Amino acid sequence: MNRKTRWAGMALALGLMAATGAQASETVVRKALTERFPGAQISSIKKTPYSGLFEVYLDGQLIYMDAKGQFVFAGDVIDLKTRRNLTQDRLAKLQAVDWNVFPLNNAIKTVKGKGERKLVVFSDVDCPFCRKFEAELAKVDNLTVYTFLYPIEGLHPKAVQISKQIWCAPDRNRAWDDYITKGSVPGNDGKCPNPVDATVALGNKLGVGGTPTLFFANGVRLPGMVPAAQLERLLAANAR
Repeated sequence: MNRKTRWAGMALALGLMAATGAQASETVVRKALTERFPGAQISSIKKTPYSGLFEVYLDGQLIYMDAKGQFVFAGDVIDLKTRRNLTQDRLAKLQAVDWNVFPLNNAIKTVKGKGERKLVVFSDVDCPFCRKFEAELAKVDNLTVYTFLYPIEGLHPKAVQISKQIWCAPDRNRAWDDYITKGSVPGNDGKCPNPVDATVALGNKLGVGGTPTLFFANGVRLPGMVPAAQLERLLAANAR
């Protein structure tokens, strides 16, 4: 056996040992979590490139665990060099959805400029952050926005009824804008056929826990309000 062949064999052996070790650690981590959190839904376990930790996607959340299954770490991992939130980046990918899941006819469609870019927004009519986000959206052009009326009744008891009244207005876009900017409630009883209850069911199915929640053309989601400049960057990064 020549030296080149010997080194290749050693590299292959080390690679197999590392892979076996990773699989063993994943088994240890899964066993530890299953014992300590019975009934929890563990969707994935993946070794990270930092600190020997394992990333665990559990019940829709990301946590981290050591290879021996002894310690759990909860919180965001930040890359100090790039200032990227690695936890949020991973969550965005893990929680991405197929754009086709959205029944776009159940949304208020707003076309800004050419409308070449697309964005879905789950919005609560009485959410203050949704109102702030609408002000930021006004600064963005070349965008088609699909606003799904997603009232969170536990926080805003009147939001369900007002959402239905907005949908039942002759001009939904104007009714939405008038309520968001001036608090003007449409003058109807909200009893026309409307998709509000169906949107609530869809949001619950997708795990939308707050508003606004954004979905980009590639299905990546982002919970929370972002300023216009950041939205521009996100639209570019998450184009279909």
